[in-house]
Amino acid sequence: MGVLVAYLMLAYVMLPALWSHHEHEPGLASLPMVTRTASGIPGDALNVGLVGSKEDVLHAMHAAGWFPADPITWRTSIDIVGSVVLDRPYHDAPVSPLYYEGKKEQLAFEKPEGRSADKRHHVRFWQVLDQGTDGRPVWLGSVTFDRGVGFSHDTGQVTHHIAPDIDAERDLLMRDLREARMAQNFFQISGTGPTLFGRNGEGDPYYTDGEIDVATLVIDGVPQAEPPVTLPPPQLIALKDQVWHGISNALSQ
Repeated sequence: MGVLVAYLMLAYVMLPALWSHHEHEPGLASLPMVTRTASGIPGDALNVGLVGSKEDVLHAMHAAGWFPADPITWRTSIDIVGSVVLDRPYHDAPVSPLYYEGKKEQLAFEKPEGRSADKRHHVRFWQVLDQGTDGRPVWLGSVTFDRGVGFSHDTGQVTHHIAPDIDAERDLLMRDLREARMAQNFFQISGTGPTLFGRNGEGDPYYTDGEIDVATLVIDGVPQAEPPVTLPPPQLIALKDQVWHGISNALSQ
């Protein structure tokens, strides 16, 4: 009987608690962590977050070298085709819409890679909490790298295809915010969980450790004087991430 009780406590209480983050934003714990396409197909996984007002987000992303994406119109659609075909710069090219809990992204940014819009880093954000623990809005987002243009594996439509290592894009955005001194602190929350053979809404494969990195932004774009604090995850999560990064490095090679 004692062994049974010990097993039940270990398997159903202690180990699940160790695997769970002590969430710094408890209002996010029950939210879904995957976006959807307009057709309802599961899209990109959420992997980044920001804490701050819309103005704080705009200031921070500008300082970090990310351009706001243009809305999709006939003119911008023609411009992005011209950028790809003629290898012309288009730093604020539009991004295709994704939806989170039925809402299209409220903000989108990109960072060019090369001359044209064929390859680019890009991120979409949704405001998911009006007030987080520090009284400011909380945003969740999905950042990926467009590695080229092709046809959707699911619909056949012309689209960008993403690179599979979405953790690398998450790390890039957080590093850009850090180097621009636009973050007060960084912390991690639970996302989709470890995923080795994920597929987004266009059928592109991706893999991730399943964590979401969140930056608490400076106010009004005033650069942070002191280095930002990084709040550590629980030890078992850190160990899991270390093992996973070894796997992802092997996959990337």
